[in-house]
Amino acid sequence: MSPSPGDSVRPRRAKKRNREPLPENLLRRIKHFSGHLATDAVRSMADQLPYFVELDTNQRANVQLVVQTAVVNFVDWLENPATEARLALQPFEVVPQDLARHITLSQTVEMIRVALEHFEHYLPALAKDEQQLINLTESVLRYGREIGFAAASAYAEAAEARGSWDNRLEAVLVDAVLRGDASGELQSRAATLNWDANAPATVIVGAARADSPTSIPVLIHNIAQRHSGAALSAVHGRKLITVISGSLPANQAFLAELLQLFDEAPVVIGPTAPSLAEARISATEALAALEAVAGWRGAPRPAHSDELLPERVLNGDLSAARALTDQVVAPLLAAGTNLLNTLEAYLDSGGGVDSCAKELFVHPNTVRYRLRRIATVTGLDPTDPRDGFVLRVASIIARISATPGPKDVGFTSTWAAVHNDTLNADTRSGLAAFPPGTAQDL
Repeated sequence: MSPSPGDSVRPRRAKKRNREPLPENLLRRIKHFSGHLATDAVRSMADQLPYFVELDTNQRANVQLVVQTAVVNFVDWLENPATEARLALQPFEVVPQDLARHITLSQTVEMIRVALEHFEHYLPALAKDEQQLINLTESVLRYGREIGFAAASAYAEAAEARGSWDNRLEAVLVDAVLRGDASGELQSRAATLNWDANAPATVIVGAARADSPTSIPVLIHNIAQRHSGAALSAVHGRKLITVISGSLPANQAFLAELLQLFDEAPVVIGPTAPSLAEARISATEALAALEAVAGWRGAPRPAHSDELLPERVLNGDLSAARALTDQVVAPLLAAGTNLLNTLEAYLDSGGGVDSCAKELFVHPNTVRYRLRRIATVTGLDPTDPRDGFVLRVASIIARISATPGPKDVGFTSTWAAVHNDTLNADTRSGLAAFPPGTAQDL
């Protein structure tokens, strides 16, 4: 039954033709000239490849050993057509480690090309008739293909071994960052991975993608290199922890590519630390913010750890309470307690300027002026819902820390007891006077 015009006809696979053994006299001639072939092939490499002459005497001798082994195995392969391709791998098993470190895969491919061109040029001269010439030429091409695949396989296995070792070392280094290990061992491991331990470091944390087809550290390295940067990463449980050398690049393309390796869950960026040894600060704040980010329904992705200070405070993070005091409460008190009073009255009134002015016995324009002053001093706009929430939590911290006597209200009282000793005299006096009876007009 002939196929209809609409039917697709699959091409038939060509049968693999068995290689016929070459005559004994031809094999003897090839064996006789094998040493000369290897020596002349190495000489051709020296003539055609500029980097070959830069190898020292021992390295060039090792290259000749590899070529000689390949020629001997080629003869064995010709004698036994059923020989497996494992003979093609043997030349690379005799390569010393020192030579493998000095010659790249691309250079190895170039050497193979030069050697095969040499064999293709001189081996056919040993054939006595047309059929021998055809069989010998075909054998050179087929063996050259096996040698090429063997070289790629050998370098791939070496790269996988180095990659596995680097991944383990990288995971240990990231773990040391999380523990705050600032010993010389940290510097040594960083140097092994070509990482500048004295450069600033920024930690990014989030949930790792479960469907990544490739090793996540490899993908992160590729992204960082495309943007002329460096990165370390490790997966701890479900968390992907990434350390970026320096501050994040200004271009958003880097961050956009990096976020694709995280799950759809929130991602948090910690503050930039002065060095890798101090990157634990960035990691600690980023992880604390990641635990609290669920409290902000509209949190950006990624979010910076400083943007989540109020959620971190509510989640029991004492360092966030200190940061709010340093960044919000202390500047407000330094600018005068009337700003903090106005802030609370404004927030208590639901954002009403007139009702706030009535409570404080001031003109509404005075309230508006003070609100602008609060925004200037703190960088937070009380009229913005999110900024207002941050300011509200900061004012609560101020009140708790100003309350005398023992407290039993959880972590905030613990923080207040500890942090009260670190407040300067002016701030303590401001807190002691807070809240005053009546604020004075500006």
